[in-house]
Amino acid sequence: MANFAPPPGTADIFEPEAGIWRAVEKAAADVFSRYGYGELRTPVFEYTEVFQKGLGNETEVVQKEMYTFEDRGGRSLTLRPEGTAGVMRALSNTDVMNGVEQRVYYHGPMFRGERPAAGRRRQFHQIGVENVGRCAALIDAECIAMLCAFLKEIGISDFRLDINTRGVAADRAPAEAVLREYFGKHLDSMCPDCRTRYERNIWRILDCKQPECGKIVAEAPDYVASFSEESRNYFAEVCAALDALEVPYNVNPRLVRGLDYYVHTVFELSHSALGAQTAIAGGGRYELFLPGEKRAVPGVGFAAGVERLLMVREALGIAAPESKKAAAYLVGLGSAARIANLQLADKLRAAGVPVELELEERSFKAQLRGANRSGASIAVIRGDSELEKKILVVKDMTDGTQTEIDETQIFNYITQKENNK
Repeated sequence: MANFAPPPGTADIFEPEAGIWRAVEKAAADVFSRYGYGELRTPVFEYTEVFQKGLGNETEVVQKEMYTFEDRGGRSLTLRPEGTAGVMRALSNTDVMNGVEQRVYYHGPMFRGERPAAGRRRQFHQIGVENVGRCAALIDAECIAMLCAFLKEIGISDFRLDINTRGVAADRAPAEAVLREYFGKHLDSMCPDCRTRYERNIWRILDCKQPECGKIVAEAPDYVASFSEESRNYFAEVCAALDALEVPYNVNPRLVRGLDYYVHTVFELSHSALGAQTAIAGGGRYELFLPGEKRAVPGVGFAAGVERLLMVREALGIAAPESKKAAAYLVGLGSAARIANLQLADKLRAAGVPVELELEERSFKAQLRGANRSGASIAVIRGDSELEKKILVVKDMTDGTQTEIDETQIFNYITQKENNK
């Protein structure tokens, strides 16, 4: 048999793993809806300019990682590398520009042309939220607290929350001057990527993971001191709100996040169970220009990598939810019995009872083997004789005992059997 593996950096997801995904997605919907967020589903591809304008042309995502192609009309399209830009494009069709707050959450596949690694795929999945239209420190704090509540809901605790401030656009020039003066003295000792970042996007140097750069970054001056008093007060208010909510955090001046649209609060959650690749979720406050608009709209949000969340759950020994097994397996001996079983299965399923049955003409032994494989606790057997008597033979798959019951009593029998498990 040929082995047709999925493309590198992608994966097929079967049961029971698919059940874990459903549980995580359901937990997200349950938690976020309690905070007033509704689900939004956007296309998996957008016009390329949605991401170029939204993320910034100088970001590594736009420069190196996007899957871009042309449609038949010659328009450039890109598979979404993240969720925020597409969500903002969708919200441009609402009254969000009039200051009406929009709270949405999303989940689905994203695409980046990265080197595949543990917890990092080319088709990966994110769960995220966006709160768009208004700007307040307490909104930022509530968003962070909601992310922490979601992680706890899926059994992930002992995570680390790092927060920082990016200030506002007016703060960038004085802060960059401080950083440029310092890093300019150390360029010869820094990695090639950071030498490029020094010219293109000096903030990314703060996020470099190379050891030689880490030592230099650790001694960088306090650029936040150059921010305006208003920006520093905003961040202090976020911290005070997190204190009031009893959400533990660490102020990390190296945390800047990789996208150009961030202002004020940025945050990242990590977990030691992932080893070197510790980040499991992150986000922050941003300002983005919606299509056709001349002024930016404020928002705050985050995204969590589903694959990484599942890796943490596995490392913590969190059991997967049990797949729902069939309550009964219907065995039919003869064509008339198979038709009758098909009708019975339809009625039981409509009443919420999971049922499997044999629909091909197979031997009694082969059908019982099917009943064993299904995991059903009972096999319901009938042939021409049982049809004539309007009875069913119920076989307990655990101890092998058999009982005859009236066919009208099968629903009550199965329900009682399931309740007694």
